[in-house]
Amino acid sequence: MGLWQIGTDTLARSRFVLSPFAETFASLKLLYAGAGGHPGEETWLRAHLPGYRARLAADPVAAPLVQTAIGTSWISDFFCPTSCAGESFEQTVERVRAAGAEEARANLRVSAGGSLTAVLERDDLPERAAALLTYVWEETVRPYWARRRRVLEADMVARTARVNQGGWAAVLDSLNPGTRWLGESRFQVNVLAYPPREIAAGAELLFMPVTPRTSWVSWEGRERYAVVYPCLGVLAEDHDRRPVPAGLGALVGAARAALLTLLGTPMSTTQLVAVTGQGLGSVGRHLRVLLDAGLVERRRAGRSVLYVRTAAGEVLVEASGVGRPR
Repeated sequence: MGLWQIGTDTLARSRFVLSPFAETFASLKLLYAGAGGHPGEETWLRAHLPGYRARLAADPVAAPLVQTAIGTSWISDFFCPTSCAGESFEQTVERVRAAGAEEARANLRVSAGGSLTAVLERDDLPERAAALLTYVWEETVRPYWARRRRVLEADMVARTARVNQGGWAAVLDSLNPGTRWLGESRFQVNVLAYPPREIAAGAELLFMPVTPRTSWVSWEGRERYAVVYPCLGVLAEDHDRRPVPAGLGALVGAARAALLTLLGTPMSTTQLVAVTGQGLGSVGRHLRVLLDAGLVERRRAGRSVLYVRTAAGEVLVEASGVGRPR
């Protein structure tokens, strides 16, 4: 398994950050796979997979480059640099473009587990990689970025609240099925057979949510490490809504039932607006009714006010057969 040794000081300084580049690379991985994990991803693929495949067909280098760079267990370093906090997509992709030709080929040989096909023995691989990533950003991610950004921010606020309430162990266990806090400063980042890595004191540790259901880890030297993980399941469904049982909707109203279903994870009014598509005024009114009924409660996390189900709300939702979101 992939095991990182993390000092308590490093973990305490770690943070959740947005990365447009990570969202773009996750979307490229989804296009490469060609199959979605839920209806929202399938809808997105139907809209963008034909254009992506046409883009590959027009460039004989692009398809083998993507296949080799994504690899089976190791992503080529030059193709997926670790974003810095606050870095724009353009700033990160410029680092892809600036990679040396021999560096790119060497990285690809690691991902391929051996020699490269003849078509990849060339010097313009960094420029081609940057051009393809820019296409994915401009055509398939940027049109949705405003909403995806709100969804990702909702995930980060919810997980930060969990850190404040229960510490890092519970959060690290919930990032992805392959992640687990093992105690004694040991963090299992995936189930692959990678050599253990010791994160040096003073290194930057970043956690980056993405909306596609994929994950990976990356690092820049010994200074910066990142864990990219899929955001909360109910938030990742960008094109559809979590179903609300008819009985629960009949009891408290469909709109309030939708909010109550989501609030197994603490969320703010702004996040609920982003996820449900309801107006801010409507969300506020419905939350007031749920508060007065004792089905939700308010908690403060820094500057944010979060809402979460009470024990009574849990009983009501579980009785309807929904349970907690993944």
